[in-house]
Amino acid sequence: MKQVYNPYLPLDEYIPDAEPHVFGDRVYVYGSHDKEDGETFCMLDYVCYSAAVDDLKEWRYEGVIYRADQDPDYQIENSVNSPITREYMYAPDVVCGNDGRYYLYYCMSGAAGQGGYHGPIQVAVCDTPAGKYEYLGYVKNPDGTPMLDYVCFDPAAINDDGVIRIYYGTQYPFEEETDFFENEESIRAEMEMFHKSREEILTFARKDSVMGPCMVTLQDDMLTVREAAKHIIPYKVKGTTFEEHPFFEGSSIRKVKNKYYFAYSSMKNHELCYAVSDHPDRDFVFGGTLVSNGDVGLHGRTEKERLNMTGTTHGGIECINGEWYVFYHRLTHKSDYSRQGCAEKITIDENGKIEQAEMTSCGLNGRPLVAEGVYPAAICCHLTNGSMPHGSNQKLAAHFPHVGSRNNERFIAQLQDHTLIGYKYFAFDSVKAFSVTMKSEKDAVMEVYQGIPKDYAASAETYGTMIGKIEIPASDDWTVTKAEIPFEKGVTPLYLKYIGSGEGSLKEINFFTA
Repeated sequence: MKQVYNPYLPLDEYIPDAEPHVFGDRVYVYGSHDKEDGETFCMLDYVCYSAAVDDLKEWRYEGVIYRADQDPDYQIENSVNSPITREYMYAPDVVCGNDGRYYLYYCMSGAAGQGGYHGPIQVAVCDTPAGKYEYLGYVKNPDGTPMLDYVCFDPAAINDDGVIRIYYGTQYPFEEETDFFENEESIRAEMEMFHKSREEILTFARKDSVMGPCMVTLQDDMLTVREAAKHIIPYKVKGTTFEEHPFFEGSSIRKVKNKYYFAYSSMKNHELCYAVSDHPDRDFVFGGTLVSNGDVGLHGRTEKERLNMTGTTHGGIECINGEWYVFYHRLTHKSDYSRQGCAEKITIDENGKIEQAEMTSCGLNGRPLVAEGVYPAAICCHLTNGSMPHGSNQKLAAHFPHVGSRNNERFIAQLQDHTLIGYKYFAFDSVKAFSVTMKSEKDAVMEVYQGIPKDYAASAETYGTMIGKIEIPASDDWTVTKAEIPFEKGVTPLYLKYIGSGEGSLKEINFFTA
């Protein structure tokens, strides 16, 4: 039986910041491109994957669609538009223009994000959704100068009944609680971070701020500004619906019926949120959280109770074959630099509300995974030792459980005593036995649960019970250990809890029905 699980692309592929778009009878995913065990964000060229809208279980690799060295600012140092080396392409988006061609919008950056707030929004073009894009230019003012209003970062694009709209921006809490014009420290910090003059910073501050989510409309050439950029949400959010979930970055835009849904990464830095308006450029109201890559918020779960290492998430929503999905990413390799795309089904109710999606292992499968045969351990949707870190723009050295790789193998590494590994959901029918493929420094035990163990359950979450255990021998090589486990029939989560004084690694899990 053909199935798909999260992450929905091959386990050696790292496509964060996914923007899914249906063009014709296929859905295309555009995103940044991280390197396995990479040293910084977005180290590789843009590639594209696509799937038939009626078969999300089969994703086709479309190849490299655009290279960083095609951009004129690639590795140019100390130029007017590029004050430092910028060789990495950040979160892109693609839109079909009024001429039927496809336009790729993106921003260049340097290592660890340096210079990512300095340049213009760049544009490439192609005749097909996943062909070879060619550099076209940058978003520019009518006089031909680069459009640098506010902070050009993470562009999103929409063809709104013939009107081309670009959404972009970033936000930091520099002067939220103070009178900006009396805060010299904030002024200097913004000048340095956003590479703008004092005059520019003060000019924007009189309107609101240089920061925050913005929208600009373009002429049919897909480059030239038609209507000047403006904020769509105020920078200062205290007392507004955005106070608990302020905008950080990662703009994404969709039109659903006659309403505009603006998705974004919040300052909590682990959740993808959304806002709704009847207008494309004003009056947005906070809608809720779409997904958190630590399942924070579900069942009353707090940030301290996060079920994964959390960090940046960015993505978008799309209607595919009549069903809505949210695309987001998870962290691997103990860093923010090797992120993998995941997706979950969502529902937009009659009032336009979207409930927070839970992280699952089955994702786009459309049904629970069948509890039969071998699965990679790395498709776990939850992985925690009870005190997982929050990582942002860093690679951590501390030991904690994570999805990692070595010698072209992907596995869960650095399992510690009481590490929890979760999979949602499996359909259990006639499972007779269960095995794990592991390495362990010392003899250990793997406890098996249907449902989350009580000690990891959130306040409003139903918990499961242990149904068996597997004795794990110490081994430096991958070793398969099998035990008869009395699984109950039905659809349930599968949770494994590692008990041991030495660290372990988990490569595969296997269900036996005979």
